[in-house]
Amino acid sequence: MSAQATQERDLAVVIGLEVHVQLETDTKVFCGCSTDLADADPNTHTCPTCLGLPGALPVLNEAAVESAVKLGKAIDAEIPAETRFHRKNYYYPDLPKNFQITQYDAPLCRDGELEITVEGERRAIGIERAHLEEDPGSLQHEGGNIETADHTLVNYNRAGIPLMEIVTRPDFRSPQETRAFLAKLEEVLEYLGIFDSQRDGSLRVDANISLVPESEVEADGSIGEEALAEANRTEVKNISSHKGAEKALAYEVTRQRNAVRRGREVEQETRHWDESRGITVSMRSKEEEKDYRYFREADLPVLRVADWKEAIAIPELPDARRERFREEYGLGEEAAAKLTSTKQVADFYEDLAGDFDPDLAATWVADDLLGELNYRDMAVADVEDRLAEVRRLVELVSEEEITAKNAREVVLREMLDSGADPDAVVEAEGLGKTDDEAVAAAVTEAIEENPEAVADVESGDDGAINFLVGQVMGKTGGSADPGQVNRLLRERLEG
Repeated sequence: MSAQATQERDLAVVIGLEVHVQLETDTKVFCGCSTDLADADPNTHTCPTCLGLPGALPVLNEAAVESAVKLGKAIDAEIPAETRFHRKNYYYPDLPKNFQITQYDAPLCRDGELEITVEGERRAIGIERAHLEEDPGSLQHEGGNIETADHTLVNYNRAGIPLMEIVTRPDFRSPQETRAFLAKLEEVLEYLGIFDSQRDGSLRVDANISLVPESEVEADGSIGEEALAEANRTEVKNISSHKGAEKALAYEVTRQRNAVRRGREVEQETRHWDESRGITVSMRSKEEEKDYRYFREADLPVLRVADWKEAIAIPELPDARRERFREEYGLGEEAAAKLTSTKQVADFYEDLAGDFDPDLAATWVADDLLGELNYRDMAVADVEDRLAEVRRLVELVSEEEITAKNAREVVLREMLDSGADPDAVVEAEGLGKTDDEAVAAAVTEAIEENPEAVADVESGDDGAINFLVGQVMGKTGGSADPGQVNRLLRERLEG
């Protein structure tokens, strides 16, 4: 093997993330403008404060602070008794004040962690800090992307939306781990009720990535500060999804390894993730901390949370709920994971499990409902107003008024596709339970009409019974219970 190939092989991937999460509040973080931007015309949710006009002063949103404290508790972070705000100075068209109100050396949360599972291995990702700040406005590139657009429009509606920046330690060793972390983080945020994943731009990721010699990696996977300081790193911006993070970082790992293979140095720079082309593009040399000229925000007093942070409660989090589902309902690990994938799914399952057999409820939610929704690229949130009808369908199955097969393959699909009521579909399709006499008559007909299959069963070919079950189900329009049909056939043939 060549020296260059050996060098490339002996390089470890080091990734750290800066995750920007929009907090779900009614108004912006420093003014009273509404955060409900859905279908809003550009620049209609603005005021002198979020536009940075002379003389306008910020007033801190208490709900945003409570949301940030909840996140701090969820990641087991230290929440100092006092914290403060700073101005981060830089010029960009979507930043009307030419500075961003953020937190610098006194963040609201520090030294937390979040546990992830990748390929069956569980490990904790360190979170260095999580601080509160304001979101800038948004840019709309007309006639192309950031490089080729004819011109760019600025919309300040988003300026001032409360933002939580979560800065991890450089603990990721693969793009796959970053995707697992982002999925877990979004899950926790959703359970806390402080985040809406459906809002455009609600989660954005900047990733710092570098390659360091494997020899610098300790037995516990950590890397010394000196090795990190010596490695040139690139920052990849404009990542807006779990899948996008994995793809962007996989591309960047390959790009950097190719540079090493060709004997070139990896430049320290900021790069833009162009999702449409699946590549990263150089934007500028990477800024350093000194370039932002941080100084204290004089218009906001010191923030003291010591007196009320303990009173802010957080709900049961995903990992704890999975464990309880396994213990309380006897679920397997896979089913428990599916049923706690979102808080809405977990709440709906518990509602069903309280009135029906927990295994039946688990099958209907984890397999049937989620399976059909995934096929349609939908989520439980998309049918939130119809969960009572799904509950009615489970009730019909539980009371044996309809077979599980017909409920799943006919009624549920019709409900999702046309919005029909389950009882109406059952009546229209004639799927109601077939009475015992009709089932017995269908069994007799199937036996009389298929002597070869009967002979196969009598000669020990147990698989032939399935053929006869199918014949009976066809005669009853699929409304007979397959278990009952199987039992009746065996009784008749054995007799």
